[in-house]
Amino acid sequence: METEVLNIIGGGMAGSEAAWQAANMGVRVVIHEMRPKVETFAHRTGNLAEMVCSNSFRSDDDERNAVGLLHWEMGAADGIIMQTARAHRLPAGGALAVDRDLFAEAVTAKILSHPLISVSYKEVTELPSDGEWIIATGPLTSGTLAESIRSATGADALAFFDAIAPIVYAETVDMSVAWMQSRYDKGETEEEQTAYMNCPMDREQYEAFIDALLAAEKTEFHEGETAGYFDGCLPIEVIAERGRESLRFGPMKPVGLTNPHSEQKPYAVVQLRRDNKLGTLYNIVGFQTKMKYGTQTSVFKMIPGLENAKFARLGGIHRNTFINSPTLLDNQMRLRSRPNIRFAGQITGVEGYVESAAMGLLAGRMAAAELLGQDVPPPPPETAMGALITHITGGADAKTFQPMNVNFGLFPPIDAKGGRRGRKDRYKAYTDRAKEAFQAWLS
Repeated sequence: METEVLNIIGGGMAGSEAAWQAANMGVRVVIHEMRPKVETFAHRTGNLAEMVCSNSFRSDDDERNAVGLLHWEMGAADGIIMQTARAHRLPAGGALAVDRDLFAEAVTAKILSHPLISVSYKEVTELPSDGEWIIATGPLTSGTLAESIRSATGADALAFFDAIAPIVYAETVDMSVAWMQSRYDKGETEEEQTAYMNCPMDREQYEAFIDALLAAEKTEFHEGETAGYFDGCLPIEVIAERGRESLRFGPMKPVGLTNPHSEQKPYAVVQLRRDNKLGTLYNIVGFQTKMKYGTQTSVFKMIPGLENAKFARLGGIHRNTFINSPTLLDNQMRLRSRPNIRFAGQITGVEGYVESAAMGLLAGRMAAAELLGQDVPPPPPETAMGALITHITGGADAKTFQPMNVNFGLFPPIDAKGGRRGRKDRYKAYTDRAKEAFQAWLS
């Protein structure tokens, strides 16, 4: 029996995952994607699920890491994002990194070949009044649709500024200065030895680099805008402004690395992560920036090994929009004032590719179940997905609500009756409990 159509606005991580889940439950889906007809600052193609910031889905450790657990849950739920990521993964130590172009092309091909999914390449400028909809427009929601959301909710959209890191052509890195090594030699197979490049700095070079960062010309904000950055994606200059040693204890920490070119221990290290399968592109890890383009080139060429670097993409900054989900959404991710509309992905106030896709997975399943006359409760809060949806739909303080990555602090405590465990054992207990609860929810 054919059901009503589920409409999804946005073909990013969340929209693609929502469509895949709903279609696999037997519901016909239409994805409304404005690209490539309407471009954004950050996107380069018209592909679905295009990665615009990092090419990493972060840690793949499903036993002692919350995001790795989320990978596992999405895989257990037959998620297209995790399936495709694993098929196009690159060596990255303990992280799940992918060739961003091959990944997006593969997701797009799978979506377009699904018999129950179609894509309409047209901008939606207003919240629809009828039908079943999921809004998964992400942090770059168009201005007209954002205004419609504000009008419908009676609330101001919250916003923060997000920055993206530059990408370097590998052949232009001086390997007589730089070297290949994953931090702590983690997962060092022969292939994984090309996962990371490392550029060392002595103290004098580091101090000169900090001076240049602090003095660099930065992007100006428009009147009425404020720089409410998300702490997980701070521009490198903002980190430097917090203290001259901040970068040395952050993205430029020298620990776990040994320079084969010198017996002198590096004072700081700039690490570059492989960005495509061919190994021709590397992104500068943690180097999101709001410096103007001309300044970026001169400052980044101060990094030893990058003096003659050519950039495939420079960094940039853009405004990200998200709603105050604790006040606006119910536990089925429906807009309380208009329950035919659900929100999913980063616009709900989760942060990161994996978290966004996970909320798309839940929204897709919940919407499809409703159309099929079924009931799908939220996953238990002991699971990674359950912890996230609980946080955004009622667990967070609406007055201080900010984008959140998945972390064990969102989970109900382990050993509520007392007892102490080491951190590794405690995290393993979280993941064991979560897997059992998630498998029960799936069944």
